[in-house]
Amino acid sequence: MHDRSARSDPRRSRRDALRRLGCMATAALPLAAGWRGSHAQAPATATVAGTAAATGSAAPRVVEVAGGLDHPWSLAFLPDGRMLVTERPGRLRLLSADGSRQVAVDGVPRVYARGQGGLLDVALSPAFAQDRAIFLSYAEPTANGARTAVARATLSNEASLSLQNLRVIFGQKHDPSGGNHFGSRLVFGRDGNLFVTLGDRFTHRDRAQELDNHYGKIIRIRPDGSVPPDNPFVGRAGALPEIHSYGHRNVQGAALHPASGRLWTHEHGPQGGDEVNLEKAGANYGWPIITYGREYGTGLKIGEGTERAGIEPPLLQWTPSIAPSGMAFYTGDRFPAWRGNLFVGSLKYQMLVRLELDGEKIVREERLLTDLKERVRDVRQGPDGYLYLLTDESKGRLLRLMPGA
Repeated sequence: MHDRSARSDPRRSRRDALRRLGCMATAALPLAAGWRGSHAQAPATATVAGTAAATGSAAPRVVEVAGGLDHPWSLAFLPDGRMLVTERPGRLRLLSADGSRQVAVDGVPRVYARGQGGLLDVALSPAFAQDRAIFLSYAEPTANGARTAVARATLSNEASLSLQNLRVIFGQKHDPSGGNHFGSRLVFGRDGNLFVTLGDRFTHRDRAQELDNHYGKIIRIRPDGSVPPDNPFVGRAGALPEIHSYGHRNVQGAALHPASGRLWTHEHGPQGGDEVNLEKAGANYGWPIITYGREYGTGLKIGEGTERAGIEPPLLQWTPSIAPSGMAFYTGDRFPAWRGNLFVGSLKYQMLVRLELDGEKIVREERLLTDLKERVRDVRQGPDGYLYLLTDESKGRLLRLMPGA
């Protein structure tokens, strides 16, 4: 239910071996063909291959850029190197490029800061240099409870920064009570349209399979909130036209592949079954009828099994769950051996996961910073070519990863 919970699954594999290596800086893991459960009868066994030296990469050095952040959730870099950081209680901070100065940005919308709700993602307009537009996703309080919403605003270019001309461009159709599974990541596609990931709100999981609501969906909208005419369900009776894919649980990681431009996502499973997915227009990702996860507490089976015709299989699934959050493809020069790799934060195991790719296949995993002992909420590549992490704590930190000595 909550991404803070420690989760396990009765169907253990040798991936438990990685959990027992928590004292190591890294652990490398080759993925056997079909391990992810895609086009396979069951997850294949994976074994530990060695430490970072086996992958040709040294353990990175961690440098604190800024501290004292209250449950930071997302990070966006301005063209001049300064950074916008969202804090879940409802604050937006502007940090200097070196992190030494923090300024609160006024005009942030009121948020539902309960459970997993609050101020969530922040993204810059693709044309930020011209329009200074930023986009925020957040849990918006309503009379019934809360809903995931997206607002667009202009970031003032003054000494006293503020959000101006803020307006809500999207709000979930339903607004139930409860503080779980809001999503929500914002990613602009190369065509300028905006992907928004939406959680199933936990108690409404069965509706993730229905197209008349926003539970467990990824939507695609224009920057003004209107619907692109080429969305897959435009004109379909009973379907919301902004829906791009469905059958998701709680997507808290999304990024465009640097070569193909396609959207990759990851989502939380319950007990087991966290997934990495390649998002496709109109595709059904199965939740809750197809999953590797189990019911909390009881470990009982959920749905029909782990695969079915017409359901998009995951590229990778984690059992036990790692509670993933944040996602970034690395394209920089600071870590040449990591170029083209995918990075995912882990809340549960308090680490950073590096995934090596072969085209659209994930072929190897390495678990980094297992001694960090802080929940990794977001991971981004900075304009300087370094990797940056946000740790989700009451005194959270912005960290920079640099090549090890």
